[in-house]
This record gives sequence, structure tokens and C-alpha cells, in this order.
Amino acid sequence: MSRPPLPPFTEATAIQKVRLAEDGWNTRDPDKVSLAYTVDSRWRNRAEFVTGREAIAGLLTRKWTRELDYRLVKELWAFSDNRIAVRFAYEFHDDSGQWFRAYGNENWQFDDDGLMRYRHASINEHPIAEADRKLRWPLGRRPDDAPSLSELGF
Repeated sequence: MSRPPLPPFTEATAIQKVRLAEDGWNTRDPDKVSLAYTVDSRWRNRAEFVTGREAIAGLLTRKWTRELDYRLVKELWAFSDNRIAVRFAYEFHDDSGQWFRAYGNENWQFDDDGLMRYRHASINEHPIAEADRKLRWPLGRRPDDAPSLSELGF
């Protein structure tokens, strides 16, 4: 299975890869998202370590069960050959209605077929008032004219 764009990345293909990842995550479909990773992909997500697509889908299922109305923006930070670094922000609310904004960084490494073999994520979040939300598009893919992280000042 091939998942273009493929390494080695250029700035344009790295930006495209980041946007495709953002679009996938904004579907909140764990099985679909897990297909972007190698069958033996290794993740560090906060304090959780998982290996393999099944474990990734399980982590994402738990995540999106707790993180309701999830909206994510990713932005390229750096790239070389088969690696990409991104920064991101996302907003969600819990089942009590409390809104949160999370910020983080991810380091990605891809195999030759464009599947992510390693994902290391560092994430911090804080509660926000509903009125302070910035990511307000309808659920799903972020519209092309919605602000980037830099435009939002994040």
C-alpha cells in the first residue's frame, strides 16, 4: 500500500502530507486514520505508548469518545528526507461541556511507501471558555479559507 506524497519530501510535499494528516484526523474515524500508519507503527502520544494499527485505532477511539466536537489544525515546522515535524492545536469539549484547547508538536518518520512508521507527540491542554474558541468550522475538514496556526497566533 502506498500513501503519497512519498519521501524524500520537498517543502511542497511536506506541506501536502501535513494537510492530508490534518484532514484525516478531522474525520475522527479511527479505522480510516490508522491506515496512514505502518502495520507495526510505533507511537508515543502523551504518556501512552502503542504499537500497530489496531492499537492506534483503539487509542483514537478512546480519544474521540472523550474529546467531543474535536477540531484540529496542523502546520509544518520542519522536514528532511523521510521526516516531518509539525506543530498543532485542537479544541474539544468533554461530556460536561467544558471546552479545552490543546497545543503540541509531533515528529514523524515515514517508510518508502509514505506510511508513518514513528509518531512522537507532546501535547499540553488547558480549559477555555466556549466564547474563547477559535476553531469554529463545521465538523470535518478545515475549510481552505480557515486561519492557519500562524494566522491565529498560536
